[in-house]
Amino acid sequence: MRFLGHSTVRLELAGSVVLTDPVLTRRVGPLRRVTPTPAPVHHGDVDLVLLSHLHADHLHLPSLRLLPRTARVVVPRGAGRWLRRRGIRRVDELAPGEELEHGGLRVHGVPAAHSGHRFGPRSTHGPQARAMGHVLEGDGTRVYAAGDTDLFPGLAALGRLDAALLPVWGWGPDLGPGHLDPARAAEAVALLRPRVAVPVHWGTLTVAGLPRLPGGLGARMRRLLVEPPRRFAEAVGAAGGPTRVLVTEPGAAVALPGAASVAR
Repeated sequence: MRFLGHSTVRLELAGSVVLTDPVLTRRVGPLRRVTPTPAPVHHGDVDLVLLSHLHADHLHLPSLRLLPRTARVVVPRGAGRWLRRRGIRRVDELAPGEELEHGGLRVHGVPAAHSGHRFGPRSTHGPQARAMGHVLEGDGTRVYAAGDTDLFPGLAALGRLDAALLPVWGWGPDLGPGHLDPARAAEAVALLRPRVAVPVHWGTLTVAGLPRLPGGLGARMRRLLVEPPRRFAEAVGAAGGPTRVLVTEPGAAVALPGAASVAR
């Protein structure tokens, strides 16, 4: 596995190369990337793309257009037509409670507690589809990719997990509804009890210029670009459970327990 930043993870499992919520460019609207842009070698051979919801920092059209046109793009049910009309050819839909197969890989749709509207929870116009997470299963390995979510009923019922990719912050100085901060992400670990947890959704994007501001706001943003995964690891450790936290910097690779291949 390789953490490419924000919620973008490259996972090689059961003969497939999977990418979650790809953000591969220097900017996403008003947000700017503060880590190196992923090299094409890390996404040029992707054959399955899993999109957790429609927000632009997860369903990023310029990034999707950088991927092979043959890649199978899985979008929350109800958003397929909208995505096809924007030039993405091979689109399938999935909803919580549904499953799909991709070669030797099985993908289970699971719930998420997060806004599913393209333009946020207060908008009444534009596309909307239920936000979700995914459990990937293949070669005896099970991985939970949470997308964006808060704690939700049934989290403990996802079954045996070798790894959980859990969001621990976002891109701004504060979090809106439907997110996990380090403490709540540690609560999720206590419910999920995966063998390892990889903190994601941190340290990658921020509002342009915000970390350079003088005073408290700039200082807070600079801390939030580095501290959340470490606070998460501390909280998980303090709880004394069986999970090992793998704090992985954006762009770095990590070997998942039980995985049959090594990520590029």
